[in-house]
Amino acid sequence: MKSGKNKKAAARKAAAAARAKAAATAPKTPAAAPEEAVKPEAAAPAAKVEPAKTEPAAKAEPAAKAEAAPAPKPDTKPAPQPALKAAPTQEKLKAAPAPEKLKAAPKQEQLKAAPVQEKLKAAPKKEALKAAPEKPAVQAESDDAAFERRLARHYDELKWLYCELYNGDEQAFEYCVSMLRRAWADRKPALRTQDAAREADPNWYRRQDILGMMMYTNAFAGTLKGVEEKLPYIQECGVNYLHLMPLLQSPKGRSDGGYAVADFRTVQPELGTMDDLEHLADACREKGMSLCLDFVMNHTSEDHEWAKKARAGEPGYRDRYFFYDNWDIPNEFEKTVPQVFPTTAPGSFTWLDDCQQVVMTNFYPYQWDLNYANPVVFNDMTENLLYLTNRGIDVIRLDAVPYIWKELGTTCRNLPQVHTLVRMMRMVCEIVCPSVLLLGEVVMEPAKVVPYFGTPEKPECHMLYNVTTMATTWNSLATADVSLLRHQMDTVCALPRDFLFLNYLRCHDDIGWGLDYPWLGARFGTSEVPHKKYLNDWFTGKWPGSDSRGELYNDDPRLGDARLCGTTASLCGVEAADFEQDPFKMERAISCDLMLHAWMLVQSGIPVLYSGDEIGQLNDYTYHDDPEKADDSRYIHRGNFQWDLAELRHDTTTRQGKQFEGLRRLETIRAEEKAFDAQADVWTFDTGSGHVLGVGRWYQGHKLIAFFNFSPEFVHVSSWEKGPYDELMYGGHRDDLNDVELYPYGFAWFLHTEDI
Repeated sequence: MKSGKNKKAAARKAAAAARAKAAATAPKTPAAAPEEAVKPEAAAPAAKVEPAKTEPAAKAEPAAKAEAAPAPKPDTKPAPQPALKAAPTQEKLKAAPAPEKLKAAPKQEQLKAAPVQEKLKAAPKKEALKAAPEKPAVQAESDDAAFERRLARHYDELKWLYCELYNGDEQAFEYCVSMLRRAWADRKPALRTQDAAREADPNWYRRQDILGMMMYTNAFAGTLKGVEEKLPYIQECGVNYLHLMPLLQSPKGRSDGGYAVADFRTVQPELGTMDDLEHLADACREKGMSLCLDFVMNHTSEDHEWAKKARAGEPGYRDRYFFYDNWDIPNEFEKTVPQVFPTTAPGSFTWLDDCQQVVMTNFYPYQWDLNYANPVVFNDMTENLLYLTNRGIDVIRLDAVPYIWKELGTTCRNLPQVHTLVRMMRMVCEIVCPSVLLLGEVVMEPAKVVPYFGTPEKPECHMLYNVTTMATTWNSLATADVSLLRHQMDTVCALPRDFLFLNYLRCHDDIGWGLDYPWLGARFGTSEVPHKKYLNDWFTGKWPGSDSRGELYNDDPRLGDARLCGTTASLCGVEAADFEQDPFKMERAISCDLMLHAWMLVQSGIPVLYSGDEIGQLNDYTYHDDPEKADDSRYIHRGNFQWDLAELRHDTTTRQGKQFEGLRRLETIRAEEKAFDAQADVWTFDTGSGHVLGVGRWYQGHKLIAFFNFSPEFVHVSSWEKGPYDELMYGGHRDDLNDVELYPYGFAWFLHTEDI
């Protein structure tokens, strides 16, 4: 609650009695170039905005080799930088300990195949899921030499960008370089070995057998040790990419689901310790799994050590945030900055009664936005990031990355400086931990998402969420029309193949209806507000004929806007069918659930399951009885994993068995069939029905033709692609695809293999 805003007159009076220095307290930031408007239909990424290329200060060559004793491990807290001191000379920097001999990367264990569901086509004899491509031999190179090589490769660009962003502050830059050396010295031999192997095989994460799963530690297994004990189950699901939702220290009742971090180096006590996290990461690595963790970089909790010191007025700490003596400048920001949570946390600033200050809080009042115009913030947050990667985290999810640079008079979204910061973080990782991937959370339309890939010459994020396709998928289900989905897919298919998306149906968050309304309006005369209301009515079961069961999030009646929450199974109608004990509805709902997963798996990129979806877990309404959760409907799909229902996963007479076995069959086909290769050609085609999406994939003579029926009706469709075809999921052989009948919410994967 931002109750302070109701006391603006009193606040101004109190602040005026102190001093009027709004202009002096405003952060000094380089002028930002205005955002260029990007047409929604544009397929190519927007050109990356580079900092003005003025000649940097005299080049300081990195030392070829550090001398002296091995550096000690950094403390559990980052080195304080209240005032930047001259960085130590590189001769005095401590070198990393002598490396062990590089070992071969551990082979990924074979994913356990689920028993084949009855009525499904018998799976082809599977010798093994495709193993990682054979790694090129890694040339013998000392660990220190590898680090120096990587540093030298990026040094000039890193210094150039850093000094452009921070007004030529070479002192801060040299501190940053020394911090990278400390992080490297702290990196253990097993991680250095993995670095070398993955550096030699840069496309390791693009294999078609990569399958992700995201989960809350406490909901899935209680603790980190519990998750480690359940790794065999995760492997049985075919998962080799595990994303643990936020688990770092955050205050009870003011955690925002773990996104209000009070300590970046401490695990929530109820979940375990940092040692437990590192042990889990080691266990995952031994089993061929990559571990992903959120890095909340836009803000900290008000309980963070920096925030407490800022609140107390300690020198140097208020500069890490956005503090103001009065509302003058905050009110100017409010004129152009959109509200993130207009109903639950309106506005972007909070008045602090205890210190008579205004602080920027774009998300919730207890989450204070960090000021990345201060190089100390970049240095210390980067050190926190590297601390996590050195605990064995393979994928860093950059939370709310478009928000991290603030500029008065702008939306404070997607500013050019954001791309500079992400590019520097990419180089930092390539220097210290080249096996680590950056996953960007950019919940926006494609034209604003794509630039976060960077360019082939200057890449930024390795992966991005395919948010718009996810939302458009659910829109297609509610409308039984695939026109917009096909349009969206055509946009994605036109992008370079090196752009890797994470594809998903559900996640920890809500579904926002950020659809291409200009296209819908021009094509169908669709108005945004009435259409959003229809979608929300459909998925909450209010619309006649809908069996979907969801709840609204951040409902704003004034704007006619709201987001949607619910599990995949409940939104597909499984919950309603289960409640009504209607076998016909249940079969249709399970078909819908499997069709959507089949559609997710046919997309290019990495498919990610939401924990519980593999067994069709339903909404959990118990959150209404928890005072700490009752105001946040997202907890409806964050319920505890139902292990009793998971025990039924191999019994195909149950819905859990039908869903689990059907999904495992799809995943196995995807892992083994060449047509799903990341470099495959992908296209959509006209099926002859507005209810059915047609997708084609081709790679090395293997052609997949897929149909997805988004309606509850029997539909006849066709494709003029040359055959013959084998149906991969349910079996059968066809000479052509001139007339294919699809069941309600049905799908088909047809494969043609050319003679080559």
